[in-house]
Amino acid sequence: MKDRYKALQDEYSDNVNEVVIFEDGYGVSRSSDYIIYSVEAEAIDKVVAEYGRATKKHAIVGGQTSCKAPEVAAFERHLPLDVDIVSCHSLHGPNVDPKNQPLVIIKHRASQESYDLVRNVMSCFGSKLVPLTAIEHDRITADTQAVTHAAFLSMGTAWQANNQFPWELTRYVGGIENVKCNITLRIYSNKWHVYAGLAILNPSAKEQIRQYAESVTGLFKLMLGGHREELERRVKTAGEFVFKAGRTGEPLLLSDEVLDQFSLGIVPRERTPNNHLSLLAMVDCWWKLRIVPYDHMICSTPLFRLWLGVTEYLFRKPALLNEVINTAVEDNTFRSDDLEFTFAARGWSDCVSFGDFSSYRDRFEQIQSYFAPRFPEATRVGNEMIRVLLEKTQGKPQ
Repeated sequence: MKDRYKALQDEYSDNVNEVVIFEDGYGVSRSSDYIIYSVEAEAIDKVVAEYGRATKKHAIVGGQTSCKAPEVAAFERHLPLDVDIVSCHSLHGPNVDPKNQPLVIIKHRASQESYDLVRNVMSCFGSKLVPLTAIEHDRITADTQAVTHAAFLSMGTAWQANNQFPWELTRYVGGIENVKCNITLRIYSNKWHVYAGLAILNPSAKEQIRQYAESVTGLFKLMLGGHREELERRVKTAGEFVFKAGRTGEPLLLSDEVLDQFSLGIVPRERTPNNHLSLLAMVDCWWKLRIVPYDHMICSTPLFRLWLGVTEYLFRKPALLNEVINTAVEDNTFRSDDLEFTFAARGWSDCVSFGDFSSYRDRFEQIQSYFAPRFPEATRVGNEMIRVLLEKTQGKPQ
């Protein structure tokens, strides 16, 4: 940013022989052998159009956007042909230790020498390097992130609409509820564009977010209508597809002991039964789209593993799943919450379908400001929860 030029010159005035401050991206592009564009996916074309033509001959260029289709298109459109393109994407948030986390490397247009150089540079993170194409990356990130984000964004929207801080209500404390609260706050504590680019610019993500909203709506209507047999048949058919019989002998990703450790409130002596509409809809969505989430574990984010862990926890415990189905039809405790959640899921889906970044940002930041006072504690608890999960799943077959 040009307005920071003078301040940065002053800051590094004692290191002029080691650190060179350029006025803008032209100087950086002209002198750099390896350039990474770390900008919002929405802005990637504009930024590459401005500075790409100045790229040094035979340099390597990549990007860190969450959606590779617009990034690769911008590179092809604006970079000289004598420039190699090797992109990357770290599949975790800023507060997660990158060690053993997946880091995608995309050899789009490059020599083997350039590709190896990028791999060597990235090896310093200690991440698991995963080679993919741009198309594979976008499909897998949609499968593992888009609907996950939509679910938690919708939860936050519903709680805000009901003027609830869920950790202050006993029915939202303990077990699965801890994961819901912690991850929702974790997502809303980040920048809006981290999620908007993936959702709006990735065609696969749009389809999946729309299906999630349809799954939420369809299941909620069955609950309201008291259609127990149809609800049970639909839920269990989806569960059989996602959690196939071949996994029944494997240990659960999460346990009661792990789930109860990470509460933002006081855990009650007796748990309030919940119909877990958000979880039922997630598995229903995977079923409708023929997605088996375990197929993408090598590229899964910590948040996705947590979300998969709680859905698995529910669906692989027959007694708990039957309780959830009974609660969905017979208990009205969560009806108002579920109504707002259904509105929220449809609202986020519409926002993504319209491709409206401004509306996405307004919705996100309004809810973000509502929950902001609890972000520091939620981040601390969430980091520990993710650390425990990663220790538990380390070395498991994927």
